[in-house]
Amino acid sequence: MLQKKQQLPQTHVVDTDYFIYCLEAVEDVEVETITETQNKLDQLTSQYGVASIYNTCDSIEGLENNINTLVLDDHNFNDYEIIYLVITGEANSITLNDYNYSLQEVAELFEGRLQGKILHFSNIKVLDLDEEEAQYFLDITGAKAISGYGYEYNGITSSNLDIAFFNLFKEDDNMFDVVEELHQRHYKLCKLLDFRLYY
Repeated sequence: MLQKKQQLPQTHVVDTDYFIYCLEAVEDVEVETITETQNKLDQLTSQYGVASIYNTCDSIEGLENNINTLVLDDHNFNDYEIIYLVITGEANSITLNDYNYSLQEVAELFEGRLQGKILHFSNIKVLDLDEEEAQYFLDITGAKAISGYGYEYNGITSSNLDIAFFNLFKEDDNMFDVVEELHQRHYKLCKLLDFRLYY
């Protein structure tokens, strides 16, 4: 089932050629609630002028449909540097509707469709890949990098650090400079959450 896109109010969207695409896993897409993620994305737009599109999914089909819609139907797709996934899971998997899917399976769903994108996971999912797993994902999807956190959510959400990360990309599109700058500005939080980038 395709879901309608929820776009932030146009008044919030500043003249920008840089967007964040956020996909959050929820229990039921039919139930509309405002999540912390949506509030943070609003803040990203109002404070920093970074526009975003927010969608939800409650199944692997929903995840696939949303990404396919983004890739095939959204003419601004090239402007999305980052796909922000707020989905629970273990080190090398995501959990949707009580089912675990390995990142290898996810990679095969999006074969060749994530060219040049950075997939960023919030810390509701630990991201812990070995070199081979990370390389497989990047090779299959065409993604530029996968980022996330080595420590799971222990009462400390990564959303403030996520927003800082996204905002730095607006200023500089060199991924390595951005990560270095993020560590300089938010060293304690990067260490506390164990920020990781696989490329």
